[in-house]
Amino acid sequence: MSELPLVSTTLSLASVLAEPARRTPDALALIEGERRLTYAEVWRQARTVAAQLIADGVTPGDRVALLAPNVVEFVTSYYGILAAGGVVVPVPTLLQGREAAYLLETAEVSRLLHHPAVAATATKASEITGVPAVDITTYAAGAEPISNFVAREPLDPAVIFFTSGTTGKPKGAILTHLNLVMNCTVSAFDGNGVAAGAVVLGCLPLFHIFGQSVSLNAAFRRGVTVVLQPRFDATEALRLMNAEGVTMICAVPTMYIQLLKAVGEHPEIPVPQLADAISGGASLPVAVLEKFERVFSTKIHEGYGLSETSPSITSNQEALGVEPGTVGHALWGIDMGIADLTVPERVELLPPGERGEVVCRGHAIFAGYWNNPAASAEALQDGWFRTGDIGIQDETGRVRIVDRTKDLVIRGGYNVYPREVEETLMRYDGVAQVAVIGVPDEQYGEEIMAVVVPSDDAALDAETLVAWSREQLGSHKYPRRVDIVEALPLGPSMKVLKRELRTRYAEGA
Repeated sequence: MSELPLVSTTLSLASVLAEPARRTPDALALIEGERRLTYAEVWRQARTVAAQLIADGVTPGDRVALLAPNVVEFVTSYYGILAAGGVVVPVPTLLQGREAAYLLETAEVSRLLHHPAVAATATKASEITGVPAVDITTYAAGAEPISNFVAREPLDPAVIFFTSGTTGKPKGAILTHLNLVMNCTVSAFDGNGVAAGAVVLGCLPLFHIFGQSVSLNAAFRRGVTVVLQPRFDATEALRLMNAEGVTMICAVPTMYIQLLKAVGEHPEIPVPQLADAISGGASLPVAVLEKFERVFSTKIHEGYGLSETSPSITSNQEALGVEPGTVGHALWGIDMGIADLTVPERVELLPPGERGEVVCRGHAIFAGYWNNPAASAEALQDGWFRTGDIGIQDETGRVRIVDRTKDLVIRGGYNVYPREVEETLMRYDGVAQVAVIGVPDEQYGEEIMAVVVPSDDAALDAETLVAWSREQLGSHKYPRRVDIVEALPLGPSMKVLKRELRTRYAEGA
């Protein structure tokens, strides 16, 4: 028997746009205000961006940062970077210049594509790092589009998402083309799927893994229309859903709360009748879920995932039974388990009904953290990814998230790590010690709170400290609440007892 020839298997996330552009070129892909683009038009613009990037020296595997709100140019630049063979590094629009600079330096990006709306952040980050910053609204104006996307291997990096670690320093989670193509395919067709002919509201920020993979990639994988909202506003979202015939929304709990509030405040706006709604990013209160389903005549399917899992790994699915208050069952191709926390050196799975750390494996699991082998080894153990979340799995495989092992605060679906905030506040003159915690909040799920001990001769003012921190940190990170105290509770090892603080302030919330 003769040997088979060696064949290189290629795969690119750019195909998520290229395929519907080939199959249904005239189908409506994007709506942003008065702008309406077909799949053929979006793909041509993406290939034009790719051509300019290649002309500027970007080669396969180079990292290119993207800083923009939910506008057409984010989409065309995103797929343009992928089509050139580059790796997308999304930069949250919430960040300040120095925070953005850290991401650029850590990912070793070659250039930064940005929208004029966030030019100040881009300019500052460029000044700090020396990375060229270019305006995506004029970039590639004279370029001729490349004929097709540059081929990549399935396990090549496609996107690097930055997510804070326990040290508070952001870590770059490497998601491969296989990770993201599989995840959006499963999200588009498996479980509840995306209905043919759906019109999806793109209100989640596209720099966020949830918005990028579920609202955008999954919709394009299905070949349906995405209505972009540059910045979420609940009242405007209601008008937009009515005007454009939106049938599906993907959102975090805060958005559902704000949409219900907007309905009550604006009875003159008809309530959109949705076919489906997806919730993730944080736990959705059952009372909110039930009210939204009643008011909007739809069903919310709550799911679960992390940046490191591309992100979707579970969902409440009609075929397997929907249970509010849970995150449902594993999606196709994903294994879920609950690991014994008493044996951290290995993954030892517990029987159904036992509480432990949620672990998972399958096509969605990331390839590790960029240039951080120690953190990668800690997260990826015995073939499983350790999520750091505490959960329970029943006999059918349904998962309920009950707690978190880390001090992570989830504010409105955004992860905030206390130490990064604490280190910033410690730079304020007169702060001797600080502990940052999350406290219950009706609108955002959790709010950032700083408990501050002043130095002996300092006269700190809480409102002044809040205002100062707002200038230093992203808008999702700075503490809205500050309490100035004489001392923090300490344990035997002199560590601050944050559990005690959370209990104290939760009771007085």
